[in-house]
Amino acid sequence: MDKNSIIGLLIIAVILILMGYLNKPSQEEIEKARQQKDSLRQAQQEQVDRQTSGERETSPTEQQEKKNETTQKAADKDTSDKELESRFGTFATSAKGEKKLIVLENNKMKVKLSTKGGRPYSVRLKEYETYDKEPLILFSGDDNQFGFNFFADNRKISTNNLYFKSSKENDSIVARHNKQSVNLRLYAGEDKYIEYQYSLKPDAYMLDFNIKFVGMSDVIPRNYTSLDLNWNVNTPQLEKGAKNENNFTTIGYKYYQDEVDDIRSRGNDEAEEELNTRVKWIAFKQQFFSSILVAGDHFENSEVSFKSLEDSEKYLKHMEADIAVPYSSDQNYTVPMQFYFGPNHYNTLKEYDLGFEELVDLGWSLFSWVSKYIIIPVFAWLDNSIANYGIIILLLTLMIKLVLFPLTYKSYLSQAKMRVLKPEIEEINQKYPKKEDNMKKQRAQMDLYKKAGVNPMGGCLPLLLQFPFLIAMVRFFPSSFELRQESFLWADDLSSYDVILNLPFEVPFGFGDHLSGFTLLMAATLIFTTRINSSQMSGTGQQMPGMKFAMTYLMPVMLLFIFNNFAAGLSYYFFLSNLITLGQTLAIRNFVDDDAIHRKLKENKKKPKKKSKWQSRLEEAAKKKGYDVPKK
Repeated sequence: MDKNSIIGLLIIAVILILMGYLNKPSQEEIEKARQQKDSLRQAQQEQVDRQTSGERETSPTEQQEKKNETTQKAADKDTSDKELESRFGTFATSAKGEKKLIVLENNKMKVKLSTKGGRPYSVRLKEYETYDKEPLILFSGDDNQFGFNFFADNRKISTNNLYFKSSKENDSIVARHNKQSVNLRLYAGEDKYIEYQYSLKPDAYMLDFNIKFVGMSDVIPRNYTSLDLNWNVNTPQLEKGAKNENNFTTIGYKYYQDEVDDIRSRGNDEAEEELNTRVKWIAFKQQFFSSILVAGDHFENSEVSFKSLEDSEKYLKHMEADIAVPYSSDQNYTVPMQFYFGPNHYNTLKEYDLGFEELVDLGWSLFSWVSKYIIIPVFAWLDNSIANYGIIILLLTLMIKLVLFPLTYKSYLSQAKMRVLKPEIEEINQKYPKKEDNMKKQRAQMDLYKKAGVNPMGGCLPLLLQFPFLIAMVRFFPSSFELRQESFLWADDLSSYDVILNLPFEVPFGFGDHLSGFTLLMAATLIFTTRINSSQMSGTGQQMPGMKFAMTYLMPVMLLFIFNNFAAGLSYYFFLSNLITLGQTLAIRNFVDDDAIHRKLKENKKKPKKKSKWQSRLEEAAKKKGYDVPKK
């Protein structure tokens, strides 16, 4: 930089300093500026405060826009109200509202009621858990629907979509010592309403449910004698074995003053049935729990159906019932009903004296009688004294085997008699080798049996008398609520399958992806028992070719596939039964002397045989017809 440039910069600096000094504001101007700045800061702060509190200054244009918006909303509200009135008629005021959940509970269950639809929204049973230790909820939320469908003012009304008003300000009511109630009203105008009355007693599974129709004679057509009630539920999986539980999940019902029946669910993906006569109650039944709607008197008729939800990991079946509920156009008309939400425990259900206990699948006719009057009372008696259900099943099996032992002994004795007669039977076979001599051969064999005092069916009859007990136990264990989630040895739940080995793949034909320990023991003991019995039967001439292999090996393998997914308690019972039968057979074999039996049969042949009156009449009738009757 040269000398001239430096002098120029110094002159500019001096000029700027002189201008700043000359233009400096006075003290009064400084004070005035400060005041203006403080006022501006205060105004800005007030504006921020108003915005924070929701208040904001608006310009005249904004004020007009806001006024127009308010006017438009009012117009929209009027339009909306008109649309609702057009759609719902006198129920228009109930077409909008707030959905609230009201809890009504006691020590056994917790029922949530929704103001939308006035329906039971969810039901939880407090004393129980699901197989994966979650709260046991029979149904919840939109997985169930419950409401009336009818016409009013020429409009189709569905109460499930309308809003009820609660009589309680408190949203939680507990029935600890006294009965508690909740009333939900669906208004169709002043002094016109449908009221749902829910009442719950302490320590109860039954929820009282009354429906009152007040002033509805001018709303619902007078020619209605019944109203359609739609009830549908998606039933959740509650037990470990979904496939087995699904087999027991169905819809049960009781005809008015008549028997209990159900839709046969096994093997069916969907089914429906029309109940064209009066019905007392309808039940959505699962393996161990049920939701039952009970009429105070009766339902006129119903259409029930279910559909398996195979693609769902959470639900088993969709249940639905369309029920015709009796109705009268009286000014005040009440329809009494009840809900049962609880376990399928036989003795608990029986206490209600409504036929609920028939929901427990104990088979039919003779088999169910054995369970009802023998198995269940003995099981309950043992249950009162013993806590371990594995021991209870052991004692029950021993008692049954002791009671049936005379039949077992008689069956073995009959087989022993047939075995010692085998040489003589073979002689008869050799005497009549030709096919056309079959009648002669059979007559000779029957004469031999008669002389020796042997009944060829003597071994089968005792087995047939034991058959009802066998079938009764097959039905009892999978349906026994007492075994639910009760563990024994390696089985964590005797009402479902046990696992000793998880397989890395799925075995077809219903075997599954695991191996059941008790089922394996059952099959093994069955092989030994069958082999012992086969050796006992050898020589009787009663076995067909190939039957020995089929009974000894093929049958146990088939049962292994069938029972691998069944209740562990049932497989455990059959294992014990086979084991005890094996012991009885070996003990009887050592006790019974074949030589002594043979000597006894020879003595019987020497005794004169007295003809029975029936045989004498048959021979007399044969003589009159010209047949030759052999002389004895």
